[in-house]
Amino acid sequence: MTRKFSPEQLRAYFVCGSQDVGSRDILTVVDSALQAGITAFQFRDKGRSQLSNSARLQLGRKLHQLCEAYQVPFIVDDDVELALALKADGIHVGQHDQKIQQVLSRVQGKMFVGLSCSTLPEVEAANQLSGVAYLGSGPVFPTSSKADADPVIGLDGLTHIVRLSKVPVVAIGGITAEQLPAIAATGARGAAVISLLAQSQQVELTVGKMLRAMQV
Repeated sequence: MTRKFSPEQLRAYFVCGSQDVGSRDILTVVDSALQAGITAFQFRDKGRSQLSNSARLQLGRKLHQLCEAYQVPFIVDDDVELALALKADGIHVGQHDQKIQQVLSRVQGKMFVGLSCSTLPEVEAANQLSGVAYLGSGPVFPTSSKADADPVIGLDGLTHIVRLSKVPVVAIGGITAEQLPAIAATGARGAAVISLLAQSQQVELTVGKMLRAMQV
């Protein structure tokens, strides 16, 4: 059963793919994060990933099953065909990925859609669309997880985006545990993180900090 979108799902949002975990098993990493209480998981397998398409599909199925066991939404990054094949709960697309209008028409009624926006004109355009559930905005801070990251927007930029957006906003990009209260103060509904959890030695502690910072 596909999970419907709720802004609460953005509080502790984990983004991860095989390229983010080094020699560790991604299923173990994600299971630990789910046990710790993450509220959403995005499968983003790209960049330095060595997986073939068939291996990515197999891994996606296992990760989706894990998320279902914890009743946490499973979101696929950027790839509509993969998202449909996996019967994902959601798909997240960037400004430079597949055209948002095409994505919305392809997945209408099948899954919710998140859209990356890092400028006010992008948010204004997103406000005109019907069917976007949330915006992912950043990078708020410098990040090494994405080679093609947009320019840093900072906390001020994030605040302006939150104020302008008609839908909930999740912050992304270079976020550390210490910065979570400042992220929450902008009005963002949560933080989407890669390294903070993928490289954490204390996942339960880290997720707890995310959840406490983003209490509504």
